[in-house]
Amino acid sequence: MILVTGATGNAGGALVRTLAGRGAGVRALVRRPVDLPAEVTLGDLNDPASVAGALAGVRGVFLLSGYDRMAETLAAVARAGVEHLVLLSASAAEAANLDNPVSSYHVESEALVREAGVPWTVLRPRTFMSNTLRWADQVRAGKVVRETFPEVSVATIDPLDIAAVAAASLLEQGHAGQVYGLTGPRALRPADRARLLGEALGREVPFEGLSDAEARTELLATMPQAYAEAFYGFFARGELDESAVLPTVEQVTGRPPRTFEEWAVANAEVFR
Repeated sequence: MILVTGATGNAGGALVRTLAGRGAGVRALVRRPVDLPAEVTLGDLNDPASVAGALAGVRGVFLLSGYDRMAETLAAVARAGVEHLVLLSASAAEAANLDNPVSSYHVESEALVREAGVPWTVLRPRTFMSNTLRWADQVRAGKVVRETFPEVSVATIDPLDIAAVAAASLLEQGHAGQVYGLTGPRALRPADRARLLGEALGREVPFEGLSDAEARTELLATMPQAYAEAFYGFFARGELDESAVLPTVEQVTGRPPRTFEEWAVANAEVFR
């Protein structure tokens, strides 16, 4: 049995489907009842006791970074005799400035996992292709997509590829102690994604890049200031580079990572 936390998120949901497709027993930890191809159990990553209650018979755990009392949660995982733990971290753990809260919670989470006494694998994916879903309302309405940091290229990754690497790490041998940086096959700017999405939809998706000042205002309107400044530092000041394409997905899974074109075609109905 594999326990998947964050099972309703992009990566966690993809992992539930991937594990179920491979015939693995899957238990999904969720905050409210939901229909999934898994045994569903209610719990909250901020409540270590609720995680502990979901660990009976579990041999592998997929865990998210940055939750409260994570050391207690990991102690429960170790007590339950879990054989392998996969942590979903992020490339922010590699950023030049580790003083910002986004980098620090990933770095701290990774350190706790290493100290937990359970064989582990850390995943550091770049920006998810599924982040493009936030354009859906604008695209459906035929409006101009306005996006932050238009000159920044990122080797975005399909959550299905994150799930494929996580599933391999949990079900196969040879992944303990590995830190896997995960990317898609090509670095794209936001305008590139808009163009490729338009090709999948059969119509133009007009695009306009925001200035750095506009980007800061946009970030401050949607998240706490410390997090807004962290993302501004990553992409406006260049403290994080997600443009490099890494071979990890193919090395682990035996196939190339999915392209943004494939992701756009698979998700086109959301934008229509």
